[in-house]
This record gives sequence, C-alpha cells and structure tokens, in this order.
Amino acid sequence: MAWVPLSRVRTHRTHGEVIGLRAVRDHMALRPLPETPYVVTQRHLRPVGKDCLVAFAGNLYSVPARQVRPRQLVEVRATKPQVMLHATIADTDGSTLLAAHPRAVGKGVRVVDEKHWDGLPDGKNRRVTTGDIVPQPRHEAPLGEEAGPLQALLTRAAAVSIQVGRRPLSVYDELTGTRPFTTAPTKKESS
Repeated sequence: MAWVPLSRVRTHRTHGEVIGLRAVRDHMALRPLPETPYVVTQRHLRPVGKDCLVAFAGNLYSVPARQVRPRQLVEVRATKPQVMLHATIADTDGSTLLAAHPRAVGKGVRVVDEKHWDGLPDGKNRRVTTGDIVPQPRHEAPLGEEAGPLQALLTRAAAVSIQVGRRPLSVYDELTGTRPFTTAPTKKESS
C-alpha cells in the first residue's frame, strides 16, 4: 500500500502522463455495468454419433433423433452451467436450438434426455433408419439349381452349404514362384 501513492505521482514512460491524473480521467469515462452479465460461451462444431450423442469435453450429450442424422455437424455452445446444441441451419421458424443440458461434472458422463431417442432403432429388428421408411420385404431366390453362386453367398442359409477348399500356404508359394518365409542367415551360418 505504501507503493501506490509513490507510483501515482510518476510520469508514465509510454504515454508521458502522470499516472494518477490519467487514472482519474479513465475512471470518469467508464460507464455503469450492464444489468445482464456478459456470458462467456465456448463455441465448437461436433459431429452427431449414430446413437444421437454429441461428444464435448469428455462427456456425451443427446440430441433429438428425428431432427439430426449421424455424422451431421452441430454447434456446441457451452457456458459454465449449461451445454446447448444448435443445428448449423435454421429450421422453418428460424430456430436452431436442438437441445439444452446442464453441463456435466467430471469426464465420461452421459447427459441424455430419453425423449431424444424416440425414433432410434431398438435392435429388436433389422431396421436401421430413423425416418418413417417402411422396410421392403427381401425377395430371396429359391435355393437350388436356379440360384446362382452370388445369390447363394448372399443368402445365409445357403452360405453354410458352400464347400470351401483347404490347402496349405505352401501351395501359394509354389504357384507364385516365391519361397516360404524364412529368417535371414546369421554370420556364423553363412561362413
């Protein structure tokens, strides 16, 4: 505290003014603080996973499955208490907000709103889309002579009956004219 009065009477070497007089002028120019605090927000682009989760700061946050697609980029706007996920393109009413979650504490936390997973495949059937697409029935060729080898490979039941030849790898070495893998001779063996 003894140093402050001594420094305020000195002339500053850069601007050439007395430090105390310059401080009074600067304080008079300051305005009052705004009523709403300035919010510091981190902004990042992150891809959406197949499970509609977005990774940010070592944690996972959910987005609505019906509003995004896998690998779509979303904007993460993170404040100290909250993580907001926004689409990069506004929808018809101009809104970009997809989800807002409280910020997770620690690492490896999943912050999920269960309603966001409505429309995701549940794994009980072969459906892999999130839209309202009706899966078409698979038409398989009848097994037998009229089914070609490609169709037989594509049909699981027929693939079991395909005979596969087994032979030692040395057969391939003979066909290509290469000798089998051996280790390089040491100096004692070569002399």
